[in-house]
Amino acid sequence: MKIKEIKEKIKIGIDKIGFAMPKYFLDIRDLALGRNENENKFVKGLMQSEMSITPVTEDIVSLGASAAEQILDEEDKKNVEMIIVGTESSIDQSKASAVFIHHLLDIQPFARSIEIKEACYGATAALSFAKNYIEKNENASVLVIASDIAKYGINTPGESTQGAGSIAMLIKKDPKIAVINDENVCQTRDIMDFWRPNYSDFPIVDGHFSTKQYLDCLTTTFDEYKKRYSQDLSNFSAFCFHLPFPKLGLKAINSLLEKNVEKNIKNIFLEKFHTSIVYGKRVGNIYTGSLYLSLLSSLENCDNLKAGDKIGMYSYGSGAVCEFFNLSLAEGFKNHLRNDRLNDFNNRKQLSIEEYEAMFFEKIILDKEGNCDFSNSKFIQESDNAFVLEKIENHKRIYKKIK
Repeated sequence: MKIKEIKEKIKIGIDKIGFAMPKYFLDIRDLALGRNENENKFVKGLMQSEMSITPVTEDIVSLGASAAEQILDEEDKKNVEMIIVGTESSIDQSKASAVFIHHLLDIQPFARSIEIKEACYGATAALSFAKNYIEKNENASVLVIASDIAKYGINTPGESTQGAGSIAMLIKKDPKIAVINDENVCQTRDIMDFWRPNYSDFPIVDGHFSTKQYLDCLTTTFDEYKKRYSQDLSNFSAFCFHLPFPKLGLKAINSLLEKNVEKNIKNIFLEKFHTSIVYGKRVGNIYTGSLYLSLLSSLENCDNLKAGDKIGMYSYGSGAVCEFFNLSLAEGFKNHLRNDRLNDFNNRKQLSIEEYEAMFFEKIILDKEGNCDFSNSKFIQESDNAFVLEKIENHKRIYKKIK
């Protein structure tokens, strides 16, 4: 009798990761002053310090393509067989933003390009889709992009949690940064904590209810995870969370640290948590990308992570779908990350409250033929990103590579 060889399961995960944000930001204390609020309501109450602000020449396509352009080489572009964008800031009700990005990046033509929506959970669904694809197509790569602009309107309760940015992740076998493990638990609840009807420019939010649901979904999903996989806190080195605002992440980590956890162990987890919010505090909410910006911040700012460490990941999308899963850090992962990213934040341009209101809420105005030209806009000249929205011709969005 011939003994069939058992094929060793391939390791699949994040091989490269990039991040793009607008050149402009608003200091959260200036927002507080402009809204006649005590700055501690935002600085301490949200643990937020700055918000990234987009001009009309930047959107989820330009940001997503710019984040990916940072990490992809020509060989990568030949091997990418699928582009998946997770977003809730879509620019079109029909055409996927991934199709625009596919063209801008000059990815090989025989690739699938799609967009996934479920509030802030979309990019996590994209990761699962990517992993399943590579299990069947071992030599393929999948580009997963989380790109969003969080906008709530002037003088609204959610205004202080706005933000904009994009995370791009190259998913492939034998990844250089982190392996996506098979252990995961999802949960769905049909609730109305945050939603945006087609007729509304801004989302409708029940903030207190959403916070309660976020935390309850975390604890119940993690409890189910522990049952299914016979694991507990001792199996993890750190946790990363979806961060609508950093203070919610602090509540999340505290909800997992049971009362009987030793103080020194609790402090270790909390110390690592604070490295995961370094970038988020200065960007604001980027919806689908917030969890992965938290991961990037942790990997680039925490000195106490090593190869083999398991990181618990909590993804939450209002409405609601959540998932708890985990990553294992690859050997030499630090060699494939940046150690100077804070320079990008420091080189941005600070806006006054008046400039922020004029820029962030500017609307694109088309002429009768559906045209609008930004080619002479100062924002294009000032952008630090690789791509911008140059114009709209006959209702078609035209992007331009500037770097």
